[in-house]
Amino acid sequence: MEMQDFWYIYVTESEKEVCLMKKITLGKTGITTPKNAFGALPIQRVDRSEAVRLLHKAYDGGMTFFDTARAYSDSEEKLGAAFEGMRDKIYIASKTMAVTPEKFWEDLETSLRSLRTDYIDIYQFHCVKQCYAPGDGTGMYEAMLDAKAQGKIRHIGITAHKIGIAEEIVQSGLYETLQFPFSYLASDRDIELVKSCETAGMGFIAMKGLSGGLLNHSDACMAFMSQYPVLPIWGIQRESELDEWLRFFDAEPEMTTEIQELIDKDREELLGEFCRGCGYCAPCTVGIIINQCARMSQMIRRSPSANWLSDEWKAEMLKVEQCVNCGACLRRCPYELPIPELLRKNLEDYKGILEGRVEV
Repeated sequence: MEMQDFWYIYVTESEKEVCLMKKITLGKTGITTPKNAFGALPIQRVDRSEAVRLLHKAYDGGMTFFDTARAYSDSEEKLGAAFEGMRDKIYIASKTMAVTPEKFWEDLETSLRSLRTDYIDIYQFHCVKQCYAPGDGTGMYEAMLDAKAQGKIRHIGITAHKIGIAEEIVQSGLYETLQFPFSYLASDRDIELVKSCETAGMGFIAMKGLSGGLLNHSDACMAFMSQYPVLPIWGIQRESELDEWLRFFDAEPEMTTEIQELIDKDREELLGEFCRGCGYCAPCTVGIIINQCARMSQMIRRSPSANWLSDEWKAEMLKVEQCVNCGACLRRCPYELPIPELLRKNLEDYKGILEGRVEV
C-alpha cells in the first residue's frame, strides 16, 4: 500500500471550510481516500433517520470510505438511504460470511439492493476460517472472480482475525485488500503483517482500532495509525464519536512523548490474553454476555465504573456462575482465548470490587 506524501483538501459545498488530512491508496486497487474512515457496524443500533444524518455528517466532514457487511443487520440499508444518487462520491466496502457459492450470490444481490447500487467497490469474505483459493473445491474464489467480471464488485477483499490465516492470505497474492484488527496494542507479528501487505501491494484496512472499546484516547489511536500504511475504520454510533474523528481533518495528531508514554502504559496493562469484544463467541448456551463479562475487569477501570456496577450488570456478571464449560465459545473465538477461565477471573475481580476487597 502506498502512503501518499500529499494532503487531502476537503471543501464543503458552501466552500467555507477547508480541512487537511493525509490520504492513502489501498494497494493496487487505486482507491485513494482520507486516512480516516467510517465503520458502519454500530449504525445498526440507531434508527434510520439518525443513521442517515450521521452518514451525511461524516461525508460532509471529509470521510469518503464506508465499511459495512451483510451480517450487520440493516447497516447496508441505511448506507443505501444516505448515499443514493451520490454513488460516485464515496467508496463502499461490504462483506459476506457465505461459505457456499449459492449463499455468496444471495448475499451479494441482497447487498446491492440494500445499498441501492449496481456495484460494490470492495467485496470481502468476512471473518474467514481459511484462505479461499481457485481450485480448493469450495467455488468461493471463483464466485468472486465471476462477480468482478460482471462488474458487480470492483475489488476482491477479505477479513480475518487469526494471524496465521491472515499471513497465508497475504502470501497467496489472491486478494487486493486485507482487513485485520490493528491498534496500538498490536504485536510485532501484527506489524510485520502490515509490512507484508505493503510489500505485496495489498491494501490494509485496520479494524478494531479501539480494541473493542478498551482504548479511549482517540489522539493516541490516530497518532499510532498515522505511522503505518493502513486505513483505519472507526466504528461510529453516536454523533459525539463521529465528532472525535472528524476533528482530525483539521489537525491530525502527531506522536508526541506524552502520547507514546500513554501507549506504553496501556500496552503494559493490557497486552496478553484480553477480549476484544468482537462478539463472535455468542450466543452463550446459558445467556452470558461473554464479550462484556470476559473483559469486565478492564472496562470497569477504563470507563465510568458506575455504569458497570449497576444492578443490571451485577445480574449479568452473576450468570458467569452458571457456565457449564460446554466449549461453544471456545470453538467460535477467533483469537482462541480461554474464555471460561477469563469469565471466572473477571467474576472474582468483580465480586471483590463490590465487596470492597479490590480497588478500582
